[in-house]
Amino acid sequence: MEARIAVIPGEPGDDILVANLQKAVARGGGAVVPLTEANGLIWLVPGEPGRLREVLQNNPGLTWVQFPWAGVEKFAGTGIFDHPAVFTCAKGSYAGQVSEHALMLTLACLRDVARQARTPHWLPRPPRSLHGRSVTVLGGGGIAEELVRILQPFGCRVRVVRRSSRPLPGADETLPPSALATVLPDTDVLVLALALTAETRHIVGAAELALLPAHAVVVNVARGGHIDTDALVAALDAGTISAAGLDVTDPEPLPEGHPLWSDPRVLITSHCADSPDYVMRMLCERVEHNVRHLIAEEPLDGLIDPATGY
Repeated sequence: MEARIAVIPGEPGDDILVANLQKAVARGGGAVVPLTEANGLIWLVPGEPGRLREVLQNNPGLTWVQFPWAGVEKFAGTGIFDHPAVFTCAKGSYAGQVSEHALMLTLACLRDVARQARTPHWLPRPPRSLHGRSVTVLGGGGIAEELVRILQPFGCRVRVVRRSSRPLPGADETLPPSALATVLPDTDVLVLALALTAETRHIVGAAELALLPAHAVVVNVARGGHIDTDALVAALDAGTISAAGLDVTDPEPLPEGHPLWSDPRVLITSHCADSPDYVMRMLCERVEHNVRHLIAEEPLDGLIDPATGY
């Protein structure tokens, strides 16, 4: 099968990214062509499902659409995945750096780094170790798999809560979402690394936070909408949990003056778990591989399930 690929930039600053993606298409054995001649599409436009729908309607030869993001919640629920084209995203591609970030936030929360960094005088604080802790990971994709791997030297008891019943390699237990309430009381570190869907929005709210032990740490490297922000603020105020490490927030960006900014138990990074050069490299690898698979008529990497929206 031929791979005739069009690349649609999202912003004027995408020139370097587009150039590298065009090279990735060529390395995979494909050709970069105008949209009207393409059977594959790399869609870099953030959001705008209506515009993508129009492109698909006007170009019936398109049979494959590649997104550059791991999460595609802005497209899920819009009906765009009902189109007969195959849709793929970058899920799993960025797991290396994001899992590192999750580990960093976890260690920083346990060792009270945010408070230490904000205090302009000597403030000895007893550290808490990650060794032997009970870690619960919400999500069973690439980030969860890599996080479970890098947690091995710490001797943690790791439980993964995911929709799939397939055991996640390296985890001590793989449990369904219905088991979440039963594992939270025995969780020292709760890490969110799952896709944002209607079912997972506010998967951690007041009830879930109340089930955690008071010493628990909550880390979110997925999407801000997974946590009820007001409930998180209330839990911290009440001492229901001990700390939170957030690379994502709801709303995002988090407004200046929001109470989470000034809470010494909260460490916030501005949705920067992966670097631009890493993202570009991994996305180009995904595109190159998928072009090869398209030509060979093999299953593509990062397939989006229309039913689940990720």
